[in-house]
Amino acid sequence: MQVKISARHGHLSPDTQSKIEEKVEKLRRLFDRVTSIEVTADLEHRESPNVELRVSVERTDDFLAADTSSSVLAALDSTIHKLEQQLRKHKDKRRGHRSRGAKSVETAEADEREEE
Repeated sequence: MQVKISARHGHLSPDTQSKIEEKVEKLRRLFDRVTSIEVTADLEHRESPNVELRVSVERTDDFLAADTSSSVLAALDSTIHKLEQQLRKHKDKRRGHRSRGAKSVETAEADEREEE
């Protein structure tokens, strides 16, 4: 998995970059089909930086979240939370689709037995 960290209108210290990379790595354990993560910190407004997170996943469109907060790491935390919700929902939909099909077959068989 690739992690790309960039900054607009400023520079992120190596310490901040390593903290960001450490935090976004946790998205991998939530959904194992993650192929790359791009983090962009917009530092145009120093008092309220904006962080954008783009997660690329196999066989689906990219997931995107952004937030503004009082610090880069605070904005990153809320952005990661938003992306976790998106990934969980996507994962549940994928699982639910398969299980719904199986349940409908079981339900149909049960209905047939009741009719007899």
